[in-house]
Amino acid sequence: MPLEQPAHLLTSLVYLFHEDDVLMMLRNKKKQDVNEGKWVGVGGKFENEETPLECACREVMEETGLVLTAPTYHGLVTFIYPDYPTTYMFLYSGQVEETTLLENDEGSMAWIDKSDIFALNLWEGDRFFLEGLLAGKQDIDMKLRYDQAGQLIEALDVATGRSLLP
Repeated sequence: MPLEQPAHLLTSLVYLFHEDDVLMMLRNKKKQDVNEGKWVGVGGKFENEETPLECACREVMEETGLVLTAPTYHGLVTFIYPDYPTTYMFLYSGQVEETTLLENDEGSMAWIDKSDIFALNLWEGDRFFLEGLLAGKQDIDMKLRYDQAGQLIEALDVATGRSLLP
């Protein structure tokens, strides 16, 4: 009997810091990658029985070879897309001492100065939670809705009910 597509996905995403730099990944290696050409943090889907932090630590190790130390939980971002399960992303940051990275099969990684992050080709919605994360905010609760063309059509601060779009 074929498995049904899940109603939702659980993921963790981590932004690693070393001094004033943030580790960013340009998604350019996987075929049929929804994130192709975008700069993102390190992360992925939960494995069976994992907690959000366990997922974050595993993904950091698998994608970078680095150990996530002093993780900070920043909040939850809910992504809604047409024709794709709603995705709940647990958002973390962490410090690392080592900056030498392993190769991975998802993208090219680079240490980017914090002041240059918003010049990268980011998802429009990522700009909202990255702003809070870079400011040290630890109570992010955000809903981001995209249309079929990948355009952001809703960005909501769930705690306040305030739209983040102009």
